[in-house]
Amino acid sequence: MIERWLPEGALSGPGRRRGVFLATGLVVAAVIVTAVVMLTGSGPASERPPPLPVAQQQAAAVTATTGPSTTDTSDEPMVVSVVGKVAEPGLITVPAGARVADAIRAVGGADKDADLLSVNLARRLSDGEQVYVGVPVPPEVMAAESGPAPPGTGAGQQDTAKIDLNTAGQEQLESLNGVGEVTAQRILDWRARNGRFTAVEQLREVDGIGEKRFAELREQVTLG
Repeated sequence: MIERWLPEGALSGPGRRRGVFLATGLVVAAVIVTAVVMLTGSGPASERPPPLPVAQQQAAAVTATTGPSTTDTSDEPMVVSVVGKVAEPGLITVPAGARVADAIRAVGGADKDADLLSVNLARRLSDGEQVYVGVPVPPEVMAAESGPAPPGTGAGQQDTAKIDLNTAGQEQLESLNGVGEVTAQRILDWRARNGRFTAVEQLREVDGIGEKRFAELREQVTLG
C-alpha cells in the first residue's frame, strides 16, 4: 500500500528507508488529525449565555407588587376639644382613627352623673371637632353642622317634625337630640305617673333634664 504513494525508485537502497519513514510519518499525522477532530467536534464551541441578573429581577418584582412608596398623611395625630361632664375638659391630641370613647378616656373619663347614652362612643373623631359629654349641643352648633334648611321649609312644616310628648314611644323619644335610652324611659315614667303633659315646661320635672337640656328639647317637642 505504501509503495503506491512513493515515486518509482524510492524504495531501493537508502531512498527506500526514507520513503518508509516519510510514509509512516504521513499516516501518523493523519491519525492524530482525525483523533483531534473527533474529540473537539466538527464545529466551533458554542458560547454560553451570560447569567441572568436575578437580584435585579427580584427587586423589580417587589416594586411592581408593592408600588412606589408614598407618604401617608392619614396617620397624623388630631386635636379635638372635649367639654361637658368630664374630669379634665379641654384640648387633647389623639392618634388618627381614634373614637369618641378614646377622647373621653384621655380627659380622665366622664362624671358619674353624665348621660353617655346620648353620646355615640364608637364614632370616629375628626381633626378640630368638639365633643359634648353629658351636656346638650348648642343650637347654633347643631345648625352649623346640619347646614341650611332645605328650600320650602316653613314654620308649619317644622312643627310637623316635632315629637308629641303625649304619644311618643321609647324609640321616638330617643330620636330627640340629647335624649338617650335612660332619659326617654324617665319621660315615659313621668307620663305614667302624672298623665298627659299639659305644658312643655313640665319636662323640667323629669329627672336628668336640666335647664340647658330643656332649652334644647323645647324646640323639638310639641303637645298633642
